[in-house]
Parts: sequence; structure tokens; C-alpha cells
Amino acid sequence: MGALGYMAGMVLNSHRDAEPGGGIARSAFRLDDSAAGEPSWYVVDLSLDGVRYTYGFSIDDERVLDEWLYSYPLGKKRKIFERYEGEVNPGDTQARRELELVENITESNVLFLTMAARSKQQDFRPVYDWFATGLKFSEGRMRSPLGIAPGTPGPAWDTPGLLALLRSADLGIEAYGTERQVLDEDALRRLYGGRVPQRELARLAERGPRETVRPWIGHRGRTGVVRMELHEESAGTKALLEQAPRFLSVLRRGGTLVVDEIDSSLHPLLTTQLIRLFQEPETNPRGAQLVFTSHDASLLGRVDGEDILKRDQVWFVEKDQYGETRLFALSEFKPRAGENHERRYLGGSYGGVPFIDESLAKALATRGEQNGAAT
Repeated sequence: MGALGYMAGMVLNSHRDAEPGGGIARSAFRLDDSAAGEPSWYVVDLSLDGVRYTYGFSIDDERVLDEWLYSYPLGKKRKIFERYEGEVNPGDTQARRELELVENITESNVLFLTMAARSKQQDFRPVYDWFATGLKFSEGRMRSPLGIAPGTPGPAWDTPGLLALLRSADLGIEAYGTERQVLDEDALRRLYGGRVPQRELARLAERGPRETVRPWIGHRGRTGVVRMELHEESAGTKALLEQAPRFLSVLRRGGTLVVDEIDSSLHPLLTTQLIRLFQEPETNPRGAQLVFTSHDASLLGRVDGEDILKRDQVWFVEKDQYGETRLFALSEFKPRAGENHERRYLGGSYGGVPFIDESLAKALATRGEQNGAAT
């Protein structure tokens, strides 16, 4: 996830972040001293509007070493450009004079794709636009108990389909909305359960009461719908409230959503339902893609007799004894139809399972014996 985020940052911001001759900020592999002198490679293989594109680049601490972009209209490879040792070679169909002008203003630590796309070279736009608008990262950051200031973007309560999704999650949620509230000392005491942080009291004394827009969640109770504030919700409900608008937005518009630890604080059946939204054409008419990491082995299982994830959608990550990571696909093991992937994974048949020995238990037992002897 971090590597893809870094690649997106380079594509979108290298022309702004890099000073001429200032090198490139990167994080080389820390567990091998020789890695600091080796290049870092980043490559994406995309299908955009029915056309395949391959884009990549390699960098060191000083400059862009290599960069290339190919498309495959009608299945045949077409070079858009190649860059090697600072020299750009356009494809045969490119406007060479225009790209030469772009090359002249591209610093050695800036990506050529970035400058060409921003110079309105149309063959470069599909890949650049995917990084700019089609690629989304889901980072859970629930807002503070104080809510949101008027006029600033809050939780995406206006997302179509959000209420239906919340109701289907069996959380007892029947409604949601926002309301304006004056934060005086009494309101702050209710908000913080009696103990108001000193910084809030100091701010109140200096600036006086302020108005905020506070979201609320309506839960089904015995006597009707009861309004509750975000800080009163469970971690699982907060996680869903944060993630659901992003899921629904990319399903509606298309693109790729990247989620780290999708199962964090969510019930496995709810996680399964979110994944299924991307599997069904009815809920994913624009072919949106979901890329996620998870430690929940139950996602390798089946629900209602069907695999939650198809075998070509599952990849495992495994570290060797030196901390180097290897990525490999479930399909490499050629599993049989109907095979219990969850059980075989947990049994170690596919790898990617941590080896947990008895050292922790022994260390704690030994420490306990030592403490007992000391007393």
C-alpha cells in the first residue's frame, strides 16, 4: 500500500516537491545495507476504458533512472515514450517537437509523465488521470468529538445509498444527520463526560463559545429513534461510518479504492458484504476495483456456498528470515474447485503464515519464576 501511495505521490507532485538538483526523497530497504545503493522500481499495469497500459519508473536518491509508458490498443504493444539515462525517446506516433519541449523543462528528479500530462499531451492523460482521480486511498480518520466547523467538509452524509447500507449492517441505525451546536462550558462538559481538556477551557476563555456542526446517528430504541453522537459509537460503527461513503463513491464513479486492513473493527460478515458490492455488476456497473489487505482468514472461505474471493483475486505476502517480502498468488497452487482455502491457509499449505514459537510463553514463565524467587 505504501509503495502505491508513494508512486501516486511521485506522479502527481514530483514537479512541485523536487528542487532542481535536490535529489529524490525515497525509503530504501532498511534491512540490507547494499539496498541503499540500488534503484527502487515502481510499475503499474492498468486497464483504462478497455485499453491496457503499462507505466513504470526506477529512481535512486538523485534522479529518475528509467521511465516508460506503453499502451496496448487492439492487444498490440505501442510505445508512448521511454526514458533512459536522462534521454527521452518518444513513440513513433508522438509529436516529437512538443515532447522535446517537455523534455527540456523536465528536471532529472521529476517524472516525464507528470510534465507531459500537465502539458496537455493527450496520450499521457489516461494514466496520469487514473493516479489523479481514479485511485483512492481509504485512511480511517474519524473526526474529534467537537464535530466540524461550519462550512468545512464533514462525513459524507449525502452519499447516495449510505443509509440503506447502514440499515443493512444490522447496527440498529435508522437515520443520521447534522445539527448546529453552540459549544459553551456546559456543552463541553457533557461532551467530555465532565472533564474538559485544559486546552478547550483555555480556548473558551480566550475566544468565547463557538458554533460547530455536529453529526448525529439515530439508533432504533424502545420508544423510537434515539440520537447519538459519533464519540458514543463503537469502534466498529465508527469504522463503517468512515469507510462506507468511500466504498459507495468509488462504486458510483468507478476507479480503484485501496484499503489497508479492511477488516479492522468490522464483523467478518459485514466485510464480506462490502467486498460483494464490488463483485456484482448490479452494484458495480462501472467496474470499480477494490484492493485491500487483511489478516482475516475467513475471507478465504465461502458464504452461501460461494467463495468470498475467487482464487485469482487472492495474493499472499510472506517475509523471509532477512525481512524481505515476497508476493505470490493463490492460483499458483492450482487449488481444486470447492477446496477449503481458509483451512489450507491456516494449516500452512500456501505459506504466508507467521511462525509463532513458544519463546514468549517461556520468557513470561521464567520471569514469573524469577520474580517469585526475588520475593
